[in-house]
Amino acid sequence: MEEVLRTNDPVLLSFAQSVLKDAGIEALIFDTHTSAIEGTISAIQRRLMVIDDDAEEARKVLSEAELNTGG
Repeated sequence: MEEVLRTNDPVLLSFAQSVLKDAGIEALIFDTHTSAIEGTISAIQRRLMVIDDDAEEARKVLSEAELNTGG
């Protein structure tokens, strides 16, 4: 799996996951539990992950939705 977005913003993650779903790309959010455990200091960001074969298309879709994919 490959990371396409990393953030502490749960609304942004939800939106990005929805945008990818609409494009037919399955995305999973990693580190949700770890992020919640560390509390409110936001030291651990959540990662939006897709399978390797979908990574390039996912970044393109997120870019078109004006979401920063960091790559």
